[in-house]
Amino acid sequence: MYTREQIKEAVQSKGYKFFEEDDWNVNIIGVRNSETANKVTNRFDDIITVSYKTDGLWQYHEFACTTDPGTHWVENIMNKKGVAILKPDQYRGSHKIRKHQGRYEALCQQAPMTVYRDNNLDKTYDLESADTGVFGINIHRATKYAGKKSTQIDRWSAGCQVIAANEEWVKFMKIMKKSHGIWGNNFTYTLIESKDV
Repeated sequence: MYTREQIKEAVQSKGYKFFEEDDWNVNIIGVRNSETANKVTNRFDDIITVSYKTDGLWQYHEFACTTDPGTHWVENIMNKKGVAILKPDQYRGSHKIRKHQGRYEALCQQAPMTVYRDNNLDKTYDLESADTGVFGINIHRATKYAGKKSTQIDRWSAGCQVIAANEEWVKFMKIMKKSHGIWGNNFTYTLIESKDV
């Protein structure tokens, strides 16, 4: 959908850091689909991009994902304040590799992030009431089955950033583990909107 240059320009235009030092210094940038106008689509209609260098040459990947919660958790709220919708921003050092829900390795939240809270069950994300803290806004996979790709969010996200296809998830985590071996277990996540690109 995009080029690395477009993502870099959008990120820097907001005053965020785009990491360009040395190899495997990953830029993990989520791009939320602005065209949905905050409607709950229950679809993986966003993307996560990853930009980094190997041997001094830029690499760029896009992974179909959701940056929004699915219908199930919009209608069955776990937190009395409302379901979490991550606020676009750059969250420096926000994630580390550890087990998501104790089951498999993912990028799990380790530092405060800001979410909007929506509790009126009207099938539209309300982006007014903000809440900052550590809520388990993890970056994880949907399906665990090789070669499979989820098409509906349903229970996969209550605010997490979720990659739809298993093979893309495997590729994403290989990159993260390589970066971890060089830069340590500390990852920055940036969320922008497609209208920013």
